[in-house]
Amino acid sequence: MATSIRAAAEDGSAPPSAPRRTGPAAAPPRSAWRSRLYRLDLKASPYAYIAPFFLCFAAFGLFPLIWTGWLSLHRVDLLNTDVMDWRGVDNYTRLWDTDQFWNALRNTFTIGVISTVPQLLMALGLAHLLNYRLRGRGFFRVAILAPYATSIAAATLVFVQLFNPDYGMINWFLSLAGIEHTDWYADTWPSQIAISTIVTWRWTGYNALIYLAAMQAVPKDLYEAASLDGASRWQQFTKVTIPSIRPTILFTIIVSTIGATQLFGEPMLFGGGVGVSGGSAHQFQTLSLYMYELGWPSRQLGRASAVAWTMLLILLLIGAVNLLIARRNRSKLGG
Repeated sequence: MATSIRAAAEDGSAPPSAPRRTGPAAAPPRSAWRSRLYRLDLKASPYAYIAPFFLCFAAFGLFPLIWTGWLSLHRVDLLNTDVMDWRGVDNYTRLWDTDQFWNALRNTFTIGVISTVPQLLMALGLAHLLNYRLRGRGFFRVAILAPYATSIAAATLVFVQLFNPDYGMINWFLSLAGIEHTDWYADTWPSQIAISTIVTWRWTGYNALIYLAAMQAVPKDLYEAASLDGASRWQQFTKVTIPSIRPTILFTIIVSTIGATQLFGEPMLFGGGVGVSGGSAHQFQTLSLYMYELGWPSRQLGRASAVAWTMLLILLLIGAVNLLIARRNRSKLGG
């Protein structure tokens, strides 16, 4: 090779070119472009998959929420929504001074308590029974979910007939026990108990299945150890089952409380012609019914929006309490 280069130099001709290497060639530009496209797809694909949810939430959830908050600061008529008169926080201060608002808030609280507490207690008992080996256990699991699958209108209309003060079956059974005639529509506590009964009947099975799923996740070793220590079934239920499913119980309490705060269909259908006002004396009017009455029959969208945001603040307060309780439980378990 050196001899040929010297010969070429003596002759004045160009030296022969060096032979090309046969090793791996450099990656062509097309391969680099594919690599960048792959990295972009790896980073952007998750956001593209969840984008439809956030777009729908922004269009049907976030925007109405913000717009309702803006309306709550104005005086707006339902038939003339283009004209908005700025009021600031006047709609909220007016709610503070309105007796009907406090009555609706009190009714919402009482109906929520007398429907949530029995509902969750019965759901806990049913789940405990279904957690054992019973004949037809699958049938009973489906059966207790049937009330939840029933529409609110159908269930409420049936209970309206049962609680009818003139020919209802409930008053007939009470008369056999010597209890006098009860007006389930005009009186405050009877009407709220009747509505709470509808809510309890409809949601007990749903919560029972949630508890049942949590109970089946409890390790069987805990029950065997408790049984060897001489614990009865009731002691196993109170000392093993309840502490093990405590987060699930807290979850159902929060969800049931939120549902009670937004209660609308049952009292409206139960009241019939006076369902929007919650009875002739507003004896079972909830916050949702009060908001509906202000927004549609009274056409005061600003005040109705203020009620809606007040309900949102109540729900946020409930969520904050839930967070504090959950953190406290976690700190106890960690300690």
